[in-house]
Amino acid sequence: MQKRALLPLALLALSTTVLAKPLTVCTDASPEGFDVVRYNSLTTTNATADVLFNRLLEYDAQQGKLVPSLAERWQVAADGLSITFTLRDKVAFHSTPWFKPTRTLNADDVVFSFQRMLDPNHPWFKTAPTGYPHAKSFQLDKLVKAVVKVDARTVRFELNQPDATLPATLSMGFASIYSAEYAAQLARSGNQEQLNTLPVGTGPYVFTSFVKDSVVRYGANPAYFAGKVPSERLSYAITPDSNVRVQKVKAGECQIAIGPKPQDLIGASGDSRLKIVSTPAFMTAFVAFNSQHKPFDDKRVRQAVNLAFDKASYLKAVFAGSATAAVNPFPPSTFGYNKAVKDYALDLPRAKKLLADAGLGNGFATTIWVRPTGSTLNPNPKAGAELLQADLARIGIRAEIKVIEWGELIKRGKAGEHDMLFMGWAGDNGDADNFLSPQFSCAAVQSGTNFARYCDPALDKLISDARRQASAKLRAANYARAQQLIKDQALWLPLAHPTAAAITGSQVSGYQVSPFGRVDFSKVVVK
Repeated sequence: MQKRALLPLALLALSTTVLAKPLTVCTDASPEGFDVVRYNSLTTTNATADVLFNRLLEYDAQQGKLVPSLAERWQVAADGLSITFTLRDKVAFHSTPWFKPTRTLNADDVVFSFQRMLDPNHPWFKTAPTGYPHAKSFQLDKLVKAVVKVDARTVRFELNQPDATLPATLSMGFASIYSAEYAAQLARSGNQEQLNTLPVGTGPYVFTSFVKDSVVRYGANPAYFAGKVPSERLSYAITPDSNVRVQKVKAGECQIAIGPKPQDLIGASGDSRLKIVSTPAFMTAFVAFNSQHKPFDDKRVRQAVNLAFDKASYLKAVFAGSATAAVNPFPPSTFGYNKAVKDYALDLPRAKKLLADAGLGNGFATTIWVRPTGSTLNPNPKAGAELLQADLARIGIRAEIKVIEWGELIKRGKAGEHDMLFMGWAGDNGDADNFLSPQFSCAAVQSGTNFARYCDPALDKLISDARRQASAKLRAANYARAQQLIKDQALWLPLAHPTAAAITGSQVSGYQVSPFGRVDFSKVVVK
């Protein structure tokens, strides 16, 4: 009998690594880049912050509370004017062909990560061509007086006024912590843009390569502080068509399909090869009216569109019963939700009268901007836009539908080029301010995330005052008034609060859908 040759232990280990089951996720679009602080789309956050980076704190959706991450503990001062973070010890940055770290995470990295966003005199501040949308929207430059290194493992945020929302804000993707050592290396060589193309973080995966509109590849971080992930390799297979994503899961080409359409979920429910994972989403789909473009600078026109829209038919056609009608900017389960605000009822005569009162009795021509492919917040962009177009035609509004590639849509929408824009927003931590500051503050008009382009001192004060209040009762009162003002001004056509879902192969375990639309593949096992 022939003896089988035994592999040396080192070679056997290498063989096991090479043959380890990879995890391939079918996603809907390309990230805009990998320097997450420069962008605000969920697609980019999921391809960067959630796999490559960590924050000081994370929001645990299952527990409904903030938990330690890079900071093992934190303390808010009695006067609310400072927050001190103690960093976790021996956290390693990624070692890559383009960067070999000589030290572990320390306070210098935290100071760099925030000062580059907040200090106009910082050498990295102007390296972001489009600025820092989240930092600007949340007015962190006005809130944070200084980010101070106390010692190697201690950082203190000194504030100009108390802010009850800041710890939760620091769990958002844009608050990811970067390597100051890597940034210094790039600055010395004049290659600062590589921070956006060759990222380095502390997260569960290490960036490997990216081909736009095709694939993003990552490898497991062998030194991850929370423990090495089960899958040696992670790939994002960029697949715009939702149905194709599901077919790829069936064929074993992907193990997880992100953002399935409601019809896909119905079709998958009886297939033994597939599993559906879902949860109510902390998200709102909406159409934003550009209040800086005529005639949408007149609230009567915005109100008329709300009155002309058949929301029930829209929800049935586009979401197939998988979403609830939106009235306010955030879901009813959110602290501070104002149940007294009532939706605009379908009323064509009243809509026509409002247009006539605005001097537009014969209607007007406008545009509807929409993305080409479906997502959790807009499962069927074409159908939704056509339904709105038909409803507007009944009151004399002639709307041309413009289908614009996702990255371009975000860029031009933030620049305020649209008239009406199908958009969606996902909060990161369950707080109402996650919607109000980035979508309705005056600072967010400048940063671009306020797609209604509406700046009102009264609304702005309600939002900022709520953030400074330690009293939950007073915060809720401010939120209630803000929601009523937003409804009266008809800044949005609120559409839906969807269900967040994913379809996985039957061999996949450990994946949970986040109500915030974010992803965590660090515990996923492919059998």
